[in-house]
Amino acid sequence: MKNPFRYFKYSPDVIRLAVMLYVRFPLSLRQVEDLLHERGIDVSHETVRYWWNRFGPLFASTIKGKRLRSPNHSNWRWHLDEVFVKVGGERRYLWRAVDHEGEVLEAIVTQKRDKKAALKLLKQLMKRFGKPKMIVTDRLRSYSAALKTLGCEDRQEVGRWRNNRAENSHQPFRRKERSMQGFKDPTTLQKFTSIHGQLYNHFNAQRHLITRQNFKAFRAEALDAWRQLAA
Repeated sequence: MKNPFRYFKYSPDVIRLAVMLYVRFPLSLRQVEDLLHERGIDVSHETVRYWWNRFGPLFASTIKGKRLRSPNHSNWRWHLDEVFVKVGGERRYLWRAVDHEGEVLEAIVTQKRDKKAALKLLKQLMKRFGKPKMIVTDRLRSYSAALKTLGCEDRQEVGRWRNNRAENSHQPFRRKERSMQGFKDPTTLQKFTSIHGQLYNHFNAQRHLITRQNFKAFRAEALDAWRQLAA
């Protein structure tokens, strides 16, 4: 594999730091520029924009590949939910699937909220992970229609409070959306959500379920693995 950082003026460590700050945290491009300047790194916000567009998909695909090969993945229960996102003044729908631990499995952007869109999400999920034991959704009838087509209608679980895990998974994206002042293009939205989901998985240590000592160890391990991406 050729070095993806060749011909770049700045070191890979600087590029990884800039991409992590912008995608992981609810910061604008100019805020990332200011944070880097405090560390003695003089780059413009347009350079940060170019870096996340260029290297974000590479980092996300590497993280996804490692997690897919992990033996710890579980198909016990999936949680599916959709939210609307304004893109260039038009409404689009962001569909997200998470597992029972809150790890983002897939995120897609569609123009409509119908059976075809639900099928697209479910087919991508089952192609990559196989069929789960249970699929938790809201009362949107597109889910039941799509699951019936796939022969999985007996695996659907619907309840008023049962899908809170999927609804809560939208919160980090919503915070980031506000800092970015919305999206102008559906392709950019799809690209960003895919990258954002993988970085969320990589750094999410479920800190409310573990001791402080274990959390610090997991955080250090995640940062060390991040610094080795595309090395």
